[in-house]
Amino acid sequence: MSEIEELSQFLTLETRLDVKALALQQTLGLTGTADGRQMLINTPCVVKNLCKLLNDYQKSVAKDASLALINLSADEDLTSTLVTEGTEIIENMLNITTNPEHELADPACMVLSNLSRTKLGSERLFQTMGEKLEKYIDIFCQEKYNKKGARLHYLAAVFSNLSQIPAVRSYILDPSRTCLQRLVSFIDYKDSTTRRGGILGLIKNCCFETDHHDFLLSDAVDLLPKLLLPLAGPEEFDEEDNDKLPIDLQYLGEEKTREQDPDIRKMLLEALTQLCATKYGREYLRSKNTYVILRELHKWEKNDNVLAVLEHLVNIVIRFEHEIGYDNLKKEVEVPEEITEKFNALEPAL
Repeated sequence: MSEIEELSQFLTLETRLDVKALALQQTLGLTGTADGRQMLINTPCVVKNLCKLLNDYQKSVAKDASLALINLSADEDLTSTLVTEGTEIIENMLNITTNPEHELADPACMVLSNLSRTKLGSERLFQTMGEKLEKYIDIFCQEKYNKKGARLHYLAAVFSNLSQIPAVRSYILDPSRTCLQRLVSFIDYKDSTTRRGGILGLIKNCCFETDHHDFLLSDAVDLLPKLLLPLAGPEEFDEEDNDKLPIDLQYLGEEKTREQDPDIRKMLLEALTQLCATKYGREYLRSKNTYVILRELHKWEKNDNVLAVLEHLVNIVIRFEHEIGYDNLKKEVEVPEEITEKFNALEPAL
């Protein structure tokens, strides 16, 4: 029997507390190195036992077990092994996430977020969720769902990762559901960058479904003002410009501030850029005076990466359709090379 196998025997609920705590500390230490993680993942029952210890009566034991699982799942080289049916880690994490009385729901969400970063992990997670995805969206939208103080912000990252799968995008974009309408309300959520960023990642991926642009921009979803509002500042516009803006962006007032996180500003602009892949989207953005918001943002923006995306978007918005010459910049042939490169750089992350 190897030392790791011997160690795993003590990672059980029944083991005496002092012995269990010591074994768990050694296990947690091993998760800090690539070799250690590989040895643990190759040892039968380690992951299963760690999952069980999340329910240990001793809080320090349960917390250390959650940290070990977070470290293991953060190693993408181990994802394929972790998400195989034998470890049951996905079901365990989902059960904890949906338990309103569990104190470790946030670490469970972090593990799910780590596991779903790869395409295989996302597919296995969606297979396990099945048609219950809307149930997890319901939980996410209830800010006080967990009675022990867990905020479940990392579920947003899980949804973003899942949206790399076409079937998930179809599920989210189904007009007979209200999934998307409920999720877009968190674009401007003040209390968590993780929640805002995760939801924007999902929305950006959904914007690649060009056949759904009319739905995304319709009154049912009303996506454009929700993407523009975080990019708008306190600037005042003349009456003519104001009247052309969506009503949510009119007369914002001097207290209005822009999104402070540059990565999130960049994602907002990338989603708007993808909406410009269709003629319908481009004309809709122009009709809602999107340019004036982008113009003022350009005066304010200092981040080079954000500026690059912003300037590309402005270049599309200010051009006439006869200059672009294509209805769908993603599907038509002979797309101008510089535009193709820009759109390829924005493809949904796998």
